[in-house]
Amino acid sequence: MAQVSLKNVTKSFGSAHVIKGVDIEIDDGEFCVFVGPSGCGKSTLLRMVAGLEDITSGDMRIGETRVNDLPPKDRGVAMVFQSYAIFPHMTVRENVAFGLTISGASKEEKEAKVAEAARILQMEHLLDRRPSQLSGGQRQRVAIGRAIVRKPKVFLFDEPLSNLDAALRMDMRMEIGKLHQQLGATMIYVTHDQVEAMTLADKIVVLKDGRVMQIGAPMELYHNPANLFVAGFLGAPSMNFIEVTVKGVNGDKALVSNEALDPVEVSGKRGPFQVGQTALLGLRPQYVGVAKGAAQLHGTVALTERLGAETVLEVTLKNGKPLIAALSEDTVFELGAPVDLSFDPAQAHLFPKEEGAVSAPH
Repeated sequence: MAQVSLKNVTKSFGSAHVIKGVDIEIDDGEFCVFVGPSGCGKSTLLRMVAGLEDITSGDMRIGETRVNDLPPKDRGVAMVFQSYAIFPHMTVRENVAFGLTISGASKEEKEAKVAEAARILQMEHLLDRRPSQLSGGQRQRVAIGRAIVRKPKVFLFDEPLSNLDAALRMDMRMEIGKLHQQLGATMIYVTHDQVEAMTLADKIVVLKDGRVMQIGAPMELYHNPANLFVAGFLGAPSMNFIEVTVKGVNGDKALVSNEALDPVEVSGKRGPFQVGQTALLGLRPQYVGVAKGAAQLHGTVALTERLGAETVLEVTLKNGKPLIAALSEDTVFELGAPVDLSFDPAQAHLFPKEEGAVSAPH
C-alpha cells in the first residue's frame, strides 16, 4: 500500500483549466473520497492519479515515486469503473483473472488469487457464470475482484455504484466499506453522492470548479464547513440559509435577526461581522424542531413528508422564505397551520453574505 501526494496539480484541455492547483495528501491505508457536483473535476483528478490523463503541471507521487510520466501499468494502481467494463464472452473466473493472464501469471497463481478474491467478495458460487447471468451488483463485484487480484498499491473507484438501484447501492456501499477494513488498502473513491462520501470516507475532499473547497474527516466537514458551498453540499436535506441582519457583535458572537427570526446570538467565528451587515444564517434541518417553549422562527406549514421514523417539514416563514425541518418523529401537521420553531444556537453557522458567490444550495 502507499501514500498518495498531489502538489499544486493542474490540468488544462487547451484554454480550459479544469484542475486548478490542487494539493492533497492521502495517507497509507486511508479511504479518501473526492466529492462534488457534476463538472467539478473529481473524475478528471482520479484519472490523473491512474495515469489515464496527463498532468499539465505540479507533482504527483505514489509512495516515494514521482508518477507524472509513468504509464498506468507501472503506477501500482487498479481502477474500478462506473460501467463495470467486464467481458461478456468470458466467465466470472476469466474476467477476474484477465489482468493476470495478460501479465503472464502461471495457472496456479491465477487460481489462488481468483479464489482469494472470490472469498473476500463472497462470490465463489458465481465463478462459472457469464456476465449476462449476473445482477448489477454481482457485475460490480466482478470488476472489484479483478482489481483485488492485482494487489495494487492504490484502489481507484470512479462512481462505481451510480448504475445500481437505491437498495443495491446501499448494500454495495457497505460491502466496499467492509472490503477496505479487510484489505487495509489505500482507496480513492469518486462520487457525487454525499451520503456515500459521509459513510465511506476517512477523509473527504470537496471539489468545486476544479478547486479544493475543504479537506477533512466527514463529521469535521459536517459540523465545521469552511464555506457556504461545503455547508450546502454536505448533509441531507441540505442546510437552510436564512438572510439575517447583524444587530450586535460581542467578541466572537453575533446577534442576528430578521422579519421571521427573533434576535438570537450565534457564533461569529467566520467573521469579522459588523453591526448592520447582512449575513447568512445556516441551520441544518436536523437541528430545527417544533418549539416546546420559547420560539425563534415563525411561519406556516407548506408541505409535510412523513417518512416513518422522520418527518420532513417545509415551512414558509413570515418573510415568505422556505425553511426545512427534519423532525425525528412521525408527526401530523395541517397545511397552512401556523408553526413556531426553535433551534440550538450552538448548532447554527453564520456566513458573510458575499460568500454567496460560492454557494450552491437553496
